Amino acid sequence: MAFRLVIAEKPSVAQTIAAALGAKKKQDGYIEGNGYLISWCVGHLVELAEAAAYGEQYRKWSYDSLPILPQPWQYTVFKDRQKQFKILKDLMRRSDVSEVVNACDAGREGELIFRLVYHAAGCDKPFSRLWISSMEKSAIKKGFAELKPGKAYDALYASALCRAKADWIIGINATRLFSVLHGKTLNVGRVQTPTLKMLADRDTAITSFKKETYHIVRLDVGGAEAASARISDAAKAEEVKTACEASQAVCISVRRERKTEQPPRLFDLTGLQREANRIYGYTAKQTLDLAQALYEKRLLTYPRTDSNYLTDDMGDTAVHIAALLVGKLPFMEGADFTPDVSRTLNSKKVSDHHAIIPTMELAKADLAALPESERNILTLAGARLLFAAAEPHIFDAVTAVFSCADTEFTAKGKTVLCDGWKELERRYRATLKGKPDAEGDEENGLILDAPTFAEGQSFDSPAARVTAHDTQPPKPHTEASLLSAMECAGSADTDPDVERKGLGTPATRAAVIEKLVKSGFVQRKGKQLIPTKNGNNLVCVLPDTLTSPQLTAEWENALTQIARGAAEPGDFMRGIEEMARELVKAYPFLSENQKDLFKEEKTVIGKCPRCGGNVCEGRKNYYCEKKGCAFVMWKNDRFFEERKTAFTPKIAAALLAGGKAKVKKLYSPKTGKTYDGSIVLADTGGKYVNYRIELARDKELTQQA
Repeated sequence: MAFRLVIAEKPSVAQTIAAALGAKKKQDGYIEGNGYLISWCVGHLVELAEAAAYGEQYRKWSYDSLPILPQPWQYTVFKDRQKQFKILKDLMRRSDVSEVVNACDAGREGELIFRLVYHAAGCDKPFSRLWISSMEKSAIKKGFAELKPGKAYDALYASALCRAKADWIIGINATRLFSVLHGKTLNVGRVQTPTLKMLADRDTAITSFKKETYHIVRLDVGGAEAASARISDAAKAEEVKTACEASQAVCISVRRERKTEQPPRLFDLTGLQREANRIYGYTAKQTLDLAQALYEKRLLTYPRTDSNYLTDDMGDTAVHIAALLVGKLPFMEGADFTPDVSRTLNSKKVSDHHAIIPTMELAKADLAALPESERNILTLAGARLLFAAAEPHIFDAVTAVFSCADTEFTAKGKTVLCDGWKELERRYRATLKGKPDAEGDEENGLILDAPTFAEGQSFDSPAARVTAHDTQPPKPHTEASLLSAMECAGSADTDPDVERKGLGTPATRAAVIEKLVKSGFVQRKGKQLIPTKNGNNLVCVLPDTLTSPQLTAEWENALTQIARGAAEPGDFMRGIEEMARELVKAYPFLSENQKDLFKEEKTVIGKCPRCGGNVCEGRKNYYCEKKGCAFVMWKNDRFFEERKTAFTPKIAAALLAGGKAKVKKLYSPKTGKTYDGSIVLADTGGKYVNYRIELARDKELTQQA
């Protein structure tokens, strides 16, 4: 019997595909049944090898070894993934396997993941491509009925491989170059670094901001309020107020304008992450993980999408899902709602995957049984589908202008003609535990619900007041605002028909943010993302080519052409290699004012008992900074480890200040019990520092470290 080998990107996806195809027999690393062998990668099983693979001279970071330009390229399988790679390799080489199916995620990266495994395994069997956006059983079966020839995606693979190699060359060389120059590991990346630059620019704008006070004169005109333009001088504002109170306010113009606010578009991943951060405070990574979990439970369509639309053939499905949502989501109870999904359909605006929506599996799902965080994301995606399928919000906007004491005042209001999707949004937001951040506020406020002003209408001696305001600095970026900035970055330099715009992809932006935090370049303060001192310094020392989103725009333009077969991969890679050469050549040394930019500031915790010098905290110890003094207290000292007590800076500071530190719940290796006592510094001036325990009853246990 001949088998068709199906390779998915993750075990959970493989299990779902197996269930849809009727394969039930679980084996070691794959599932068998009904003529199929279904196995999986674990993300990137095969990756580009590290620099050291190209020679011993690259193990140590040095300027002289740069640039590193692999030729030929080598690939590697990391130790923790070798078992699964061997399973796939053995399956591909089985004599009863006649065909391979690439069932990795439908997109550039999914293509790369499969091809690297396929080539590394030395497989030459024919392969086809499964291209689906939903993990519903019906979608999987339809996808297998419409498998595409694998060769049809060769150009997409070439584009993906070029992207990976280019990121490797620029990332490795730039990271090593600036790390060697500054004596500190400085991670540099095509997407990561421009993202950091946006945070640093925002931080600079905030710190350099100079507050200015301005004043607004407000008139009471028939129970409504009309406001002046900003007045910088307080005395002038008071003069206008006084003059108005003794004058007549006359309506000089009334403008009525019919406005329509269309429903919002469906979520792509970035939009979902942005809204989840704003409403629930979830990080981009948390939202991606939650959406992925729902996808694997078949409750949500594929989350790593950059499209806001569904394909034209999904109209009936969308209507059915909307009907399910009306019955499932409590905020829709009693709502007068007939979905119109036509605005959500546009096949031309769907590239790899359609927008994120719940699936038909919702009919069988018990939402209350889901973890709260998953339920929030599913509800958010479902609510957005209902909003998108609702009627537009229609209102009459009214702007009335008054003249009083030679000054103009403006009153604004609106009359709602059709609530439309706004009514559903109000219902949804009323169910939220906390109020999301306001997206903007009107300086002059709401004036009238149904304006009745007419030209020539006058108000004698109107009441007036002056309000003082301060100009506000830009707000620090949240993940919501940063994701928006990443999505739009470089758009002016990106060709209109390029599929991937902005910094990174919807699937990678969360990881980029997390890497910046982990690297110590950015810190989280609540929802805010703030660049650290090292983060600000890094963007200052790098050239504009590495901190500008223009580089990504240029690459995506080129990669899109490669994916379409309209450009040569070799030409692109030669340009990348030349860029690396020029980068290394441009930075042979540092200027004097740049040498200490990343120097670690020492934390002094006390005075040395031997020489009186400063004792500083290191990564593994507390040491005297004076040369020639051998005083050092090790954090992993056996004395503390045996007593299961962390040697904290607080304890170290107490020992240096008074020779003694009170500690609770010290562990006794002899009795296995804990007790309270004092650790006493018993330094004899030798190579090792000694400590002893002092008990309340003046008994002592002495131990040399």
